[in-house]
Amino acid sequence: MFHSTGGTRRFPTRRQRRAGWLACLVVGGLLALAALVQASSASRALVLTLDDSINPATRDYVERGIRQAESMGAALLVVELDTPGGQVESMRRLAQSILVSEVPVAIYVTPSGARAASAGTYLLYASPIAAMAPGTHLGSATPVTLGDTAGENANDEAMHRKMVEDAVATIRGYAQRHGRNADWAEQAVREAANLGAREALDRNVIDLVATDLDDLLAQLDGRRVTLEDGTRTLSTEGIEVVRELPDWRTSLLSFIANPTIAYGLLLIGFYGLVFELASPGTIVPGVVGAISLLLGLFAFQVLSIDLAGLGLVLLGLVMIVGEAFLPSFGALGVGGIAAFVIGSILLMEEANSAVAWPLIGGTALVAAGFLLWGVIRLMGVRRRIPLTGREELIGAEAVALGDFAAGRGKVLLHGERWRARGEARIHKGDKLRVTALDGLTVSVEPTGVARPPTSN
Repeated sequence: MFHSTGGTRRFPTRRQRRAGWLACLVVGGLLALAALVQASSASRALVLTLDDSINPATRDYVERGIRQAESMGAALLVVELDTPGGQVESMRRLAQSILVSEVPVAIYVTPSGARAASAGTYLLYASPIAAMAPGTHLGSATPVTLGDTAGENANDEAMHRKMVEDAVATIRGYAQRHGRNADWAEQAVREAANLGAREALDRNVIDLVATDLDDLLAQLDGRRVTLEDGTRTLSTEGIEVVRELPDWRTSLLSFIANPTIAYGLLLIGFYGLVFELASPGTIVPGVVGAISLLLGLFAFQVLSIDLAGLGLVLLGLVMIVGEAFLPSFGALGVGGIAAFVIGSILLMEEANSAVAWPLIGGTALVAAGFLLWGVIRLMGVRRRIPLTGREELIGAEAVALGDFAAGRGKVLLHGERWRARGEARIHKGDKLRVTALDGLTVSVEPTGVARPPTSN
């Protein structure tokens, strides 16, 4: 028998005990599920394929892959690389993203015959794990510019020397970060030196040589890597491989970022705007020029992908609204729809594409509908018979004020006396139709209906 100094002690009821047990089961199940999801995510390796030049589009693709790997809690991110090089600014930004990644990044030059030339060499050195397949090579990391004329004059030579020294400092910093051969890295920059996979391994330029992805994952099991937040030991045995190939958006943006295409876009943009300023009201050159200029600035990294996309979206909306106020015959509307769609593609994230596409398509269809309605209305107005002006007189009815002599006489037209001429016999009171206008003289012909005779 229980006793209490404070009165009778109350025990939980059966319903309360059941609720407590149910709450414990739910909380325990959620914790177990979270642990299971975390363990499953940690046993994944995300694999990207970069087989193009290093440009804003491919940089965005890899950076999105890094964010995806971090969000899914992946144990490893593998970038299968085959590149001839690319833009310095894109390479630097991508290298920074690799260096601060929370997920270990392995740059793997593959398949056999692939290369990590120029900017690819920098990415290999910046990566915590640098691997190559047999029959691949890296090097030729000397920086160059479009239309490079180094050596032609003192200024060009000085600029080239500054670029080389900056590149040397950059790649040596990457090498020292991961304990790799910094002297050969400098040689690759200054002398455009190259190495094959086996030679690179022997000279401590890379960490390992792997025949394929399975071999790479097997060799990485138990390996310790240094990240921004400390050292981590990899566990890749039985790891699940998840591939994320470049989508059509990356391919489209990479095509735009091609140096030849980018340079052409800049020229079209510049001359289009110049032509529009020289001949205001032409509309089409200005529309094409503005869109091309923004795309060219994105391709050359003057504008980031977000700023270029936002600029195109705003430009498109302005053009669509402007179509309602300017007589552009659809040029502003079509250009606005194109600018809006291209800008939306630049801003679109793969994770939000399911929501973005209906919004983009719906907005574009609404704008196209208004544009089509405006064009139809315009065509209807152009076909309508004029109600004012000289053109309105053609086809109007007139009355002969007297008999025509030698094909000439006077008519009453819209309450006014007009000189008239006609080839047929015309008498006073005849109803006439105006067929032509020559100055202040109208050409008329009988309508076949005569006015009733009037008394004088």
